[in-house]
Amino acid sequence: MSRIKEAFAHGKAFIPFITCGDPDLATTADCVRAMAEAGASLIELGIPFSDPTAEGPVIQSANVRALSAGTTTDKIFDMVAELRKDVTTPMVFMTYANVVFSYGMERFLTRAQEVGMDGLILPDVPFEEKEEFAPTCRAHGLDLISLIAPTSENRIAEIAKGAEGFVYCVSSLGVTGVRSQITTDIGAMVSLVKQANPEIPCAVGFGISTPEQARKMAGLSDGAIVGSAIVKIIAQYGKEATPHVKEYVRSMVEAVKA
Repeated sequence: MSRIKEAFAHGKAFIPFITCGDPDLATTADCVRAMAEAGASLIELGIPFSDPTAEGPVIQSANVRALSAGTTTDKIFDMVAELRKDVTTPMVFMTYANVVFSYGMERFLTRAQEVGMDGLILPDVPFEEKEEFAPTCRAHGLDLISLIAPTSENRIAEIAKGAEGFVYCVSSLGVTGVRSQITTDIGAMVSLVKQANPEIPCAVGFGISTPEQARKMAGLSDGAIVGSAIVKIIAQYGKEATPHVKEYVRSMVEAVKA
C-alpha cells in the first residue's frame, strides 16, 4: 500500500497545506513538524510560483512572500530531506507544471523521490495532459494526484478510473480561499468517483476553514483539505505561527475524526 493510501486507512483524513518559505523555510519546517504532531494524515507542501493560477489572494500573497524571502525549489528539497529524518507523515508537493518543467521533470522527480516525497499535485495540468507527467511520476514511486471539479461532470468517472493516491475533489468553482458556505453537491461527486474506482480515497478541498465545515465535508468523503485558513494564520503570526498552526490543525483533526 502506498503511504498516501495508508493515510486514509485510519478513519477520516485531515490534510493541511502550507506554502513553503512563508515567512521562511525554518518556520515552514517547524509548522510541518507541528502539523504532524497534531495528527495530520498527510501534508501538502506548496512550492511557490510567480503565477499560481488556482490560488486566491491569501495563497498568492504567501507565494510572493516566500519568493521574496529567496525560497527556491532546491532549498525546499533540502528542507524535506531534513524533515524526513523524523517526520513519517506522508507528504505531497502542490505546485505548477512550469515549476517542474523549469527544474527539469526527470531531475525534479528524482530529487522528490530521494528526499522522501510521496506524491505530486499539479492543479494546472488537465486530465487530458496527465500522461505527460504520470509515467515519470510512477517510475519514481510518486502518485500524481488527480483533481475533480464541479465542472468535471461526465469526465469524473474517467478521471477516477486512472486516479492514484487519492482524488482531490474541488468543492467550489474559482480559486482557493475561505468560504462561508460550500454549495456544491459533494456527495454526488464522491459517489461518482467511488462507482468508477471503489478503491480510491476522496478528499475535499477549496473553501474549508472551520471545524464544522471540515466535519461536514469529511462526512461526505474520506477527508478534508485546508490551505488558505492555515496560510492566514501564518500571515498573521509570521515566525511565531507554529503553536497557532498546531492548535488549529489539532482542532480540525478532532472535527474530521468525530
